[in-house]
Amino acid sequence: MNTPSMLAPGPIGDGPTGDAPLVETSPLPFVSHPADTPAAPDHSAAIRPWLHLALSVGVGPVTVRKLLERFETPVRILGARTHELLDYMTPGQLRALLEPDEVRETAISHALRWATAPGCHLLSLADPRYPALLGQIPDPPPVLFVEGHPEVLNRPAVAIVGSRNASRDGLALARSVASALSRAGLTVVSGLAAGIDGAAHQGALDVGSATVALIGTGPDRVYPPQHRPLAHAVLADGAIATELPLGAGALAHHFPRRNRLIAGISHGVVVIQAARQSGSLITARMAAEFGRDVMVFPGSIHSPLSKGCHQLIREGAALVEDATDIAELLSRPLALALSAHKAHANPAGRTSEDPGPGPLSEQARALLDAIDWSPAKPDELAGRCKMSASHTAATLIELELAGHLERLIDGRFQRLGKPVQSPV
Repeated sequence: MNTPSMLAPGPIGDGPTGDAPLVETSPLPFVSHPADTPAAPDHSAAIRPWLHLALSVGVGPVTVRKLLERFETPVRILGARTHELLDYMTPGQLRALLEPDEVRETAISHALRWATAPGCHLLSLADPRYPALLGQIPDPPPVLFVEGHPEVLNRPAVAIVGSRNASRDGLALARSVASALSRAGLTVVSGLAAGIDGAAHQGALDVGSATVALIGTGPDRVYPPQHRPLAHAVLADGAIATELPLGAGALAHHFPRRNRLIAGISHGVVVIQAARQSGSLITARMAAEFGRDVMVFPGSIHSPLSKGCHQLIREGAALVEDATDIAELLSRPLALALSAHKAHANPAGRTSEDPGPGPLSEQARALLDAIDWSPAKPDELAGRCKMSASHTAATLIELELAGHLERLIDGRFQRLGKPVQSPV
């Protein structure tokens, strides 16, 4: 599959803040695509008013949401009378929205040009491809810049976040947990940052699964620059998304905005190694505010990388020790999400020829045979099947989500009487 490219028309600025980038980001240059690659449909007329809202300085997502609740569409907002708009915004915001703005018009032009490249998408809140969970938060971005495959944004997802300066054990744990959750059919979400984020994306890629990166720069930038190869790998089957316009660099105030997207798009957030001042704590607390599950791996009481994790646990986050714990905590919201996802994929319902869910993997069938009809612990099953603990955990999640097993209160797994399809 061809990897979509990122178009870099040149920096357009980040508004009046004047903050210097934390480090130089790495633009991804435009790369030509084969002539037979279909171009994205032209919907510039429909998306332009959305971009006008999103790129008006000082008119944030909360204000946009209030305006949309009252006027329903961007066109109606921009055509409303001044006194009507002032019920929902300040005079300064009103001027920013309605007065001519060369910087905004340039940013809109760059965005529309960027979206003509294969694999580049502008998703408004009205777009059916816009991630439904993200649209439910109090301040969803009016427009998302998405590169890659936007359909993955609506798949059941779990975020994995943590320290940029993670230990070797922390990186290995993030990678193995991401692989296990990916094997179970979940989409791993993270922020493409150094440390735990990168390991989480790589863990999903290790098992051939799509992963989603929410970034704190414009869509034409990679931060940190050394993650450029990782970004291209993510784009092969997954997606990279941001609310920031083209040219936006890695500024400190961009990353809390990025963190809320990670929390908003996911059914739960897993934290692996985080210091007291870690941005991961921001992500976790936002997730809790959005009603998502927050799960934390504890660590040594002597490690600075455990301080933030232990603080989250004191605040009510769930302590987890493996991917199976995560699956247990997320079983209800994920079951609902998987059901909704399947219904969305096949709204007309199954026909008589439709076999329903696909067959189990050979590994899952072997484990299901090993469990027989008596409850068993994960380590017992790993020994019977000569599988590693991480592979066993991943396979148990697959079987549980498919409805073949249930986890008992003592941690053992009980087989359920559901027919099993043979692999093709």
